[in-house]
Amino acid sequence: MNDQQNATVDLTSLRNTVTALQRSLQVLRDCTANPDASADLRETVRAGVIQHFEIAYEVAWKMMKRWIELYVSAEAVDGVSRRELYRWAAQNHLIDDVDRWMSFHGARNQSTHIYQEEIAVGVLELAGEFLPEAEALLVRLETRK
Repeated sequence: MNDQQNATVDLTSLRNTVTALQRSLQVLRDCTANPDASADLRETVRAGVIQHFEIAYEVAWKMMKRWIELYVSAEAVDGVSRRELYRWAAQNHLIDDVDRWMSFHGARNQSTHIYQEEIAVGVLELAGEFLPEAEALLVRLETRK
């Protein structure tokens, strides 16, 4: 641990965004299972899931960075690429798979810059895959404060 031993990472925003993603994915499942749900409702719910994914992803990587700054070294992650940040996170057992997190990064970038149906469908799939990774990160951060 570095010389900021008394500092902690406030995980409230990560907890809240993970919960919001969980809830939006459940609403999407409910909506998809409902034959009476309109196309407009389904599209709106999908857009909400994508938005919650984007926010949860952003908060997750920032929490990783903050944890590494506090408990490993601020210099280690100062100005590094996202891949390098994820390498640091994996080395410190916050995440398991750097490439997996890079795929989430790519999906987040695609979803915020371009709207196309096939991209939206791919991001929705990854949002469902991201949720357990974000939940695991939260648990690891909670137990390592």
